[in-house]
Order: sequence, then C-alpha cells, then structure tokens
Amino acid sequence: MYGSPPTGDELVAVLSTLANPHRLRVVAALRKERTYVSRLARDLGISRPLLQVHLRKLQAAGLVTSQLELSEDGKAMRFYEVTEFVFQLTPDTIAAAVPTLTPDSKGT
Repeated sequence: MYGSPPTGDELVAVLSTLANPHRLRVVAALRKERTYVSRLARDLGISRPLLQVHLRKLQAAGLVTSQLELSEDGKAMRFYEVTEFVFQLTPDTIAAAVPTLTPDSKGT
C-alpha cells in the first residue's frame, strides 16, 4: 500500500481495522517475522478463535497476507505476515479522500 493516496473507502477500512488494540498488537508482532496462528495466539496471549477474527479483518483491509503450508509432519499451517504499508494522514489526505467515499459509507 504505497504510492497513490488512499480512496475514502480504503482510508475508512484501514482506520477502522486498526482502531482495535488486538489488531495493533498483531501488526506489531508480525512486523518482526511471519508466523502461524497457534504461535501468534500464544505470543499475544489470546485465543486462536479470537485471533482468527482479527486476522480476517486485517487481511480484508489488505494489512496482512496469509499462506497455507505443510509442516514436516504433514499438518496444514496458515502463516501470516504483515503487508508493507504507509499512510500519511493529514487534513489534506482526508479532504482528498472524502469525494471518493461510496454513498453508503458517508453516513457511518
């Protein structure tokens, strides 16, 4: 997520996704290295089902990616890694993004 300024919908998606302490912790943990769900849940001290919810939201916003891999003993393991992103949040960025909001997102 580099380059052109975000659209209004992209900005809303990213900001609402990151407006959660668990998701901020996930991004911080994944900045060091990619890892699998069970290990990340242990490292963060949260349940795997709760972590899965947060990872799905982060992935939907384009902030993390995942890849299914087989371990040496043949178990399927989903690895997650953070996507490099840069958002410059300024009044001008917001003003430029507002006209690109879809009609249904203006009231939320």
